[in-house]
Amino acid sequence: MPEMNSSERPRIKFENPDWGMLAEDGHLCADMHIHTDCSDSYSDIRRLIKIARSRNVGMAVTDHNLISSLETIDIEREDLLIIPGMEVSTSDGPHILTYFYDMKDLQNFWQEEIRPRLQSCPWLALKDCSTEKLMDILEERNCVVSGAHPMGYLGSNKGVEICNRKGYIPDDVICRLDAYEVICGGMTREDNIEAIRSFKRYGVGITGGSDGHIAEDVGSVVTASKADDVESFLDNILKRDNYVRGLEKDFHRKALTGLASFYNFLDHAPSVIAVQSCQMAKTIKRGTKRKVDGRIRKN
Repeated sequence: MPEMNSSERPRIKFENPDWGMLAEDGHLCADMHIHTDCSDSYSDIRRLIKIARSRNVGMAVTDHNLISSLETIDIEREDLLIIPGMEVSTSDGPHILTYFYDMKDLQNFWQEEIRPRLQSCPWLALKDCSTEKLMDILEERNCVVSGAHPMGYLGSNKGVEICNRKGYIPDDVICRLDAYEVICGGMTREDNIEAIRSFKRYGVGITGGSDGHIAEDVGSVVTASKADDVESFLDNILKRDNYVRGLEKDFHRKALTGLASFYNFLDHAPSVIAVQSCQMAKTIKRGTKRKVDGRIRKN
């Protein structure tokens, strides 16, 4: 059974979003997971804004560990709901979506906490910033925090839920999140369903986004609520007064996404190999420790 809100509207539904109807009903909707050429996409932010405006859908710009695309525009002057955000790549695996009420707050966060921890390839896992440490840092920040693609992707530990199931991240850390990304356009239906099954267990809210790396992705998954601006829109996520609509990408769009990311990562190949090898070593070490601990408990 899909979760219902007070108006008996299913909060989560797999369907193509009807952007026009949402607007007519007095809802704001936003694709809460979009990448630009600031990180591992080829899409210029102004092109994305043009497409989003034509579709009557807002967006949260969430580049990996970077915010330079957002800094090229004046959010207040754009006739579009634009949420200043970032997808933080933690050192222990999960990707965490951060949504800020104010661009200056995002800039301060990036300058003070993210910039000093960047690797040679800035999109990859930060130095000395585990999921728990990130949650400690964000405790004092005015933002909304959601676990991106909770089940990870391609067998990786890029999601908090898969790390929890493997025993890497405890429940109490996940409960500090404000939301789970329950429909991610880059995931499989099976993984999204697992994310939906999991978010209620922690008592967190919901967000949805395309994880768009190509322009045509904009708005294929949206988060929607009756709101007037960024503040009320983000507040509604915290109040659980929002819903998510969308579908996963087809094979063609997933292939284009993979191609775009691959060519971007080629420029940082040595750093990519080093960081991924380090994370793999940590994963093997954690897995070995779990097996040893399990044998000790049995004995």
